[in-house]
Amino acid sequence: MVSIQNLHKKFGKNVVLSGVNLDIKEGGIFAVLGPNGSGKTTLIKSILGMVIPNEGDISILGKNIKKSSGYRYKIDYLPQIANFPNNLKVKELITMIKDLRGKKINDEPLISLFKLEAFLDKKLGNLSGGTKQKVNIVLAFMFDSPLIILDEPTSGLDPISLIRLKDLIQTEKAKGKTILITSHIMSFVEEVSDEIVFLLEGQIYFKGSINELKTKTNQPDFERAIASILTDNHA
Repeated sequence: MVSIQNLHKKFGKNVVLSGVNLDIKEGGIFAVLGPNGSGKTTLIKSILGMVIPNEGDISILGKNIKKSSGYRYKIDYLPQIANFPNNLKVKELITMIKDLRGKKINDEPLISLFKLEAFLDKKLGNLSGGTKQKVNIVLAFMFDSPLIILDEPTSGLDPISLIRLKDLIQTEKAKGKTILITSHIMSFVEEVSDEIVFLLEGQIYFKGSINELKTKTNQPDFERAIASILTDNHA
């Protein structure tokens, strides 16, 4: 699904990605983890074509994305911070995104799942942070694309909406989709992920299942295993 070879990116003198090699198979849930400044966002934006690497190649569904933009229509993306005009109504935003993408949407079941019917005629500026996040989740899942990228998807969600998001992610996985997630909520990552990719200082320090990470670090739980990586590399 996604193949990354020798990816380098720096901003000025600041090296953000340093020779990243990563293969993500088709079908499954993969969490990209790492402390702030580790390169997670730059890696995700490189896949999306929002950041141009200094060196290296990225292929999606077997095709190199260099000098290409059409592949983006096969990706659905939930950004960590989505900035839309506050004067837009929810239903106007959904229509606008639909028109921009030019693809058939499946929004009604998602609107029902997250109980957004009462908010469709409300302006974005009048919504709570959690309700905005639910709207953003609808936008991210309504196009039925094979690759879904979710950047901190749990932000602002109440417990019931979080359960619904987890169920939605598992439903999409069952359809054979590939889902990339970044999150600081380790319990969420542990519950939904098939594999994790741990970035540190622009390099991949681990890729595999959570159980494999526990075995490698000789730690009994996931959070301690992650902490072990950070401690061992900053001793």
